[in-house]
Amino acid sequence: MQDEKLEYQPLRDIVFQTIRNQILWGELLPGQRLMEIQLGEKLGVSRTPIREAIRRLELEGLIVMVPRKGAYVAPFTRKDIQDVLEVRAALESLAAGLAAQRTDTRDFLKLQLVITEYEFAAAEHNIDEMIQKDVEFHEIIFSATKNDRLIQMSQNIREQVLRYRIAYLKYEGEGTIVLSEHRKILEAIQSHDVPLASDLAMQHINTQCDAILKYLSEK
Repeated sequence: MQDEKLEYQPLRDIVFQTIRNQILWGELLPGQRLMEIQLGEKLGVSRTPIREAIRRLELEGLIVMVPRKGAYVAPFTRKDIQDVLEVRAALESLAAGLAAQRTDTRDFLKLQLVITEYEFAAAEHNIDEMIQKDVEFHEIIFSATKNDRLIQMSQNIREQVLRYRIAYLKYEGEGTIVLSEHRKILEAIQSHDVPLASDLAMQHINTQCDAILKYLSEK
């Protein structure tokens, strides 16, 4: 899917998006040094678009430049995680509450389907598919709010959170906790229980935050 999006972009944008995706999806690990020559050889491009991509990724906070040493994938810091997930928890809580009021039958079916697909992916230990279905679950809830501003805010923070979601699911392994929490959120939304849906969504993100911080402390 990502390759299709990149197909008709200028080379510099393809290089940028490719490296960006590798960082977001954990192919390039936090703290890993980025060697321009090696990246260029791997992607089949000169060092010029690699350098440009690194500069752009530094502005996004995904890469840090260390004097006299070069470029490194930005590490996870406790403050970064807490700051981002505090915002996400508030947005998710609001979205779940609104979805409990506004979700229609089609939204329910979409949520049930994506939970089933997540369950199959977990049974097969397909982490990439689990991550994708986790993202879809939350996107459906935001879409169900019918609140364009809220949807836009969720999209703005989505990719900042993606690195942490990936780390969380990889750390949790089968993702059984995520699956159980998704089901509870869906049940609350189906029951139109606004306070419960909001509380469960908040707890869901707080659980992720605690797990990621635990993962970092054990590394």
